[in-house]
Amino acid sequence: MKYCFGVDIGGTTVKMGLFEENGTILDKWEIATDTSEEGKAILPNIAASVAKKIEEHTLDRGDIAGIGVGVPAPVTSEGVVNGSANLGWTYKEVKKELEELTGLKAAIGNDANVAALGEMWKGGGAGEKNMIMVTLGTGVGGGVIIDGRMLVGENGAGGEIGHLCVNYEETDRCGCGNRGCLEQYASATGIVRLAKQKLGQDMRPTILNKEDVTAKDVFDAVKAGDEVAKEIAEVFGRYLGYGLANLAAVADPAVFVIGGGVSKAGEVLIPYIREPYMERAFFADKNVKFVLATLGNDAGICGSAKLILDGR
Repeated sequence: MKYCFGVDIGGTTVKMGLFEENGTILDKWEIATDTSEEGKAILPNIAASVAKKIEEHTLDRGDIAGIGVGVPAPVTSEGVVNGSANLGWTYKEVKKELEELTGLKAAIGNDANVAALGEMWKGGGAGEKNMIMVTLGTGVGGGVIIDGRMLVGENGAGGEIGHLCVNYEETDRCGCGNRGCLEQYASATGIVRLAKQKLGQDMRPTILNKEDVTAKDVFDAVKAGDEVAKEIAEVFGRYLGYGLANLAAVADPAVFVIGGGVSKAGEVLIPYIREPYMERAFFADKNVKFVLATLGNDAGICGSAKLILDGR
């Protein structure tokens, strides 16, 4: 039996899991992310935690395939991170350093791409090899899987779908510095922005409160039949659906997996995305499925485990 470790590095915690090669999770735990002094302790802390689990489970190192890691930053094919604001890293040879610290093989990927790989392996995209995952959280993340492999790109920035330009008339800037990015309309913060714009102009009665509206409030109101909330959801869905139609013309996925905090609204989201998608999709891309992610917080560690098991 082969084993491996899956690691998902976040700005606050590092999620970790011990896996059998068939994907069974034997153990999972978290450690704090120490971002002090430019995050220099992050990898040593991970290595120490892995060593402790090897001892606890009395594993033979010869039976361990290695450690897969998801990082909140673009990652090159050599496992190098050229800056991660959330971790304090400016330049970090993650693969090389972790292999030296642990004596185990390491494979490194962008956290959103790795989460997509996890959903393809054990989640909403199980059984498919061509998939796009859309993560709707504070921002919009994504991962593109083609023939079972992550799209990484030259600079490790493949799958940054939140920064597709979907509105060429936008005057406000996205956090990335550009204007009209998908993230400005389809993230949790983007939905709030759309809601406040709508509530500032629309005088019809609504259960939404302009002052403290959240993305959850919008979709709760949609479920309650609120017409103003439905129109906000339609704008959100139109930007996202049109953006995904553009992506499909390039990647031709079998399935879109929708994850992140906004996806907790449930199935009510899907028609708002699917209908505008169908309006704009190339005819060969219209049989695509839309599903919700199923792995939740385990997507990152599952994808990281798959990354190392695939020998990447």
